[in-house]
Amino acid sequence: MYHNPVMLNETIKCLEIKKDGAYVDLTFGGGGHSKAILNFLSEKGKLIAFDQDLDAIENKIDDERLLLLNQNFKFLKQNLNFYGYDFVDGVLADLGVSSFQFDSLVRGFSIRNGSNLDMRMNKNGKLTASEILNNYSEKELSNIFFEFSDLRNSRSIAKLIVEKRNQNKIISTEQFNKILNPFLSEGYENKTLAKIYQALRIEVNDEMESLKKMLVQLPSILKKGGKIVIITYHSVEDRIVKRFIQNGCFDSEPLKDDFGKYKLPFKKSFKYLSPSLIEIKKNSRSRSAKLRSAIRI
Repeated sequence: MYHNPVMLNETIKCLEIKKDGAYVDLTFGGGGHSKAILNFLSEKGKLIAFDQDLDAIENKIDDERLLLLNQNFKFLKQNLNFYGYDFVDGVLADLGVSSFQFDSLVRGFSIRNGSNLDMRMNKNGKLTASEILNNYSEKELSNIFFEFSDLRNSRSIAKLIVEKRNQNKIISTEQFNKILNPFLSEGYENKTLAKIYQALRIEVNDEMESLKKMLVQLPSILKKGGKIVIITYHSVEDRIVKRFIQNGCFDSEPLKDDFGKYKLPFKKSFKYLSPSLIEIKKNSRSRSAKLRSAIRI
């Protein structure tokens, strides 16, 4: 089981799908969002989907209108150009880790015991969470935990990790969780562990840089009036998406043209949407999701 597509109805509504249009699903996963998009397309419509995880590619939908690519979405424009698409009508990205990835013990995404500390979305990638924990400097570890999970005690966490790895190499989730025990306040154990694991996963997969590389390509591949829908799950990635939609860049101020006017590629459709209480009840992993949407201007 991969996962139920988060805010599916809201996503389809925001995309305003044209039946003969070309659309992109940057995070195919279990194919839930892609299947819904295909249901709104005619025989002339086209969906190009991306996923760097080979396990997700096995979920391919048997449909001639679907082109499924085993690629990181940072190569969006390169692949669209290769397959003859200069522009598309809409782009969707659900940035969450799938339930399948969380539940698979061999992947190491979950805080549960009994797994190796891997966390690679692309299993051909070279860097694993274990290699980070055992080889990064104390300062590098501290920076990861602070920048990617807003952990204020990041220095103390990094210091303890370095002390413990000098005694034994850190390779398993059970071993790592025991090391982190001094930082786990009663009642908040899982929340704290989840933040630390999140930071490692982001570093392993270079998620924030890949996200930025993808976002800056959107203005050049979307038709005027084209829609983007991006679902985020934590504050770090959401700040990046929010800032890019507002400013067209990642700085605090938008870029200006030669006449001093702001060069804004997108107009946001609304502030953001959150899952309904009914959806959260059915799928607890959707509770932190935020859906942001914008139109190409």
